[in-house]
Amino acid sequence: MSIKQISSTQNPLIKHLVLLKDKSRERKKTGTFIIEGERELQLAIKGHYSIETILFYPEIYDEKKLNQFSDDLDIIEISKDVYQKLAHRDTTEGIIAVAKSKSNAIENLNFNTKTPLVLIAEAPEKPGNIGAILRTADAANVDAVIIANPKTDLYNPNIIRSSVGCVFTNQIATGTTTEIITFLNQNNIAIYSAILQDAVNYHEQDYTQASAIVVGTEADGLSQEWRDASNQNIKIPMQGAIDSMNVSVAAGILIFEAKRQRNFK
Repeated sequence: MSIKQISSTQNPLIKHLVLLKDKSRERKKTGTFIIEGERELQLAIKGHYSIETILFYPEIYDEKKLNQFSDDLDIIEISKDVYQKLAHRDTTEGIIAVAKSKSNAIENLNFNTKTPLVLIAEAPEKPGNIGAILRTADAANVDAVIIANPKTDLYNPNIIRSSVGCVFTNQIATGTTTEIITFLNQNNIAIYSAILQDAVNYHEQDYTQASAIVVGTEADGLSQEWRDASNQNIKIPMQGAIDSMNVSVAAGILIFEAKRQRNFK
């Protein structure tokens, strides 16, 4: 395995990688993104992402561990200064990778069952919430996660971090609300929208059929399109002083009720 070395933060490749880390525009233009951390990298490889380059800081990451990766990769040993320039997290494992992004077009979704369970989030803005939703989806092993009207790209380092790599383990698509509703209708997937108005308690519905559970933001809720398209609005009964909860928590409650009904299959 041939290993290159870069010690200067002014190296053109390092400058490019800093842009890749910080700018969504650069990620979209190049079709690549940064992965930080060994667990996240392993999940990306398991999720069949194409890895182009691995950079490691030898004071933290043992060079011998590089043997687990393909010989076809570019391997670069970097200095402390370069590592600190590229690292997004305060505590990490000393390894960073460059990977190719995947298409998240909704037409690429592929279900292995006639009764898929899909989690949809409309216009989530906070990377932390998106990451938490993806962790919930992975834990429940849903068939797909769809982000409607996305406000940030999926390969934002904060999403990768907060999802602990579950951005790589879920089947994910993005699209406009209109496109997604059309897709659900074409595939005979019932729509259960988390909306307070004209709603029934979430546990009163049957999610053993092909089902999409749709959640919106705490601030704005779901758009009128979802209200019009919904087969049934559902709500989580609130027993305290407030009338809503964090979107990722709500998604977890709803999805795991569906999984309970399906005997966690």
